[in-house]
Amino acid sequence: MTGPGDLNRRVVIEEPVETADGAGGVTRGYQVDATVWAAVIPLSARHAIEAMGPGASVTHRVVMRYREGLTTRHRLRDGQRVFRIDALHDADGRRRYLEIRAEERMD
Repeated sequence: MTGPGDLNRRVVIEEPVETADGAGGVTRGYQVDATVWAAVIPLSARHAIEAMGPGASVTHRVVMRYREGLTTRHRLRDGQRVFRIDALHDADGRRRYLEIRAEERMD
């Protein structure tokens, strides 16, 4: 389990915002929801060719204090690094910490 002293990174939680694109669809952007302390721990990395270009993705475990309303539609930002949330759960069942599995794509 992560303790409060291990939450040593300022991570921005971004929520999706969809706006009409004028052609019947929507354009998704993101806006800042909150800035929180978190622990960001790399778990694994892989290299792949996706969308006709080489790149790599790194899977991370992100731990923060528990927050209501955070979903896989949100994303996390640490400076220029962007993390897509793959899964999240209440780490100890007591609503103290939220454990997130997130992927960072590096092109």
